[in-house]
Amino acid sequence: MSSDFIKQRPGAPAGFFAAEAAGLQWLAEPGVVPVVEVLDHGADFLRLERLGEVAPSAAVAREFGRKLAGLHDAGAPGFGWTPADSAFFGPLDAPFEVSTESGSSFADFWADRRLLPLLSSLSGELSGEEEAEIASAAWAIGVGSFDGICGHGVEEPARIHGDLWSGNLLWTAAGGTLIDPAAHGGHRLEDLALLDLFGTAHLEEIFAGYEEAHPLPEGWREDLPAHSFFALLAHVRLFGRGFLDQTVNAARSITARARRLRD
Repeated sequence: MSSDFIKQRPGAPAGFFAAEAAGLQWLAEPGVVPVVEVLDHGADFLRLERLGEVAPSAAVAREFGRKLAGLHDAGAPGFGWTPADSAFFGPLDAPFEVSTESGSSFADFWADRRLLPLLSSLSGELSGEEEAEIASAAWAIGVGSFDGICGHGVEEPARIHGDLWSGNLLWTAAGGTLIDPAAHGGHRLEDLALLDLFGTAHLEEIFAGYEEAHPLPEGWREDLPAHSFFALLAHVRLFGRGFLDQTVNAARSITARARRLRD
């Protein structure tokens, strides 16, 4: 078997594979969590080490949680900062470009540079009620309701994988190993929310390990819909209305949660 793995797409958007390579290298830089090694990249390919998968155990998942907290604590220069000049979100065959503007506010980053442009791209595909529900949730985020966790303080920019659903977490002999990032400076709950969104093996052990390394305030899981909201809305753009009910339900949850935090 070949010792490397090649991702290839003729006609890939300019900078696509360079962005992924830079993201992997940035996540590997602190040396706290296993990350697939970049061997080479070009305009239409990315060559990576080939990883062998193993069955995960609860103990390994708990250790991954601790390591993920360490990765987040390594920090980032700002919210929305990316390690390359361009950034993308989505699958190999249909990624879309996202902002690389860096700032000091999670609210501005998440609402103004991620959610609202994505909502605008769906203009004409949503009903007035659907658009209003999503816009209301974006507004609740944009006024700073989720800059902290459960209304506590303000989070500093964390070093985020950015697309950490279970398919981008491989269990290897080295432990939980990161692949396929949309790496950026963000809120630490972004990665935890994506692990939760579609289900991940030994999720409770991952969360327990994370909290051992970096305790979170009681009730933090109620904040998660705000941090998986971009991914849900992106699924509507990429895969259609089949994800819309889940997205609108999340929007309602976000708006209600923001109201409770204000009260």
